[in-house]
Amino acid sequence: MADEVVVEIASDADLVPARAEARALALRLGFSQTDATLIATAVSEISRNIVRFAGNGEVIINLVEDGSPGVTIVARDTGPGIPDVGAALADGFSTCQGLGLGLPGVRRLMDDFSIVSELGRGTTVTMTKWRREG
Repeated sequence: MADEVVVEIASDADLVPARAEARALALRLGFSQTDATLIATAVSEISRNIVRFAGNGEVIINLVEDGSPGVTIVARDTGPGIPDVGAALADGFSTCQGLGLGLPGVRRLMDDFSIVSELGRGTTVTMTKWRREG
């Protein structure tokens, strides 16, 4: 298995391989079943946002090492961008009559989370989960 996997996201069907690849890499690195599920859930949510708001994009899943092993996911698209990133990261904010838990929930599931969005150019979310010892 490669240390980097790229999954093209263009429909809801693409969420399944993106989630599976993230989970498989996490388990290969010795993450617990619980943390592997959290990583897979974050990938699923962020991929769903790509489909819903941008139409298509990609998810890049990487093995990283910084004192302990981790999984970094970069999700990017060239969609319309997010007009107010701060609002989008607030619990309860939704532009599609949802619960508003997508981005804030993903941020809580991961250890590191950053988002860069430019109107008319797209959005990039970078997030990492570190393996805990013991």
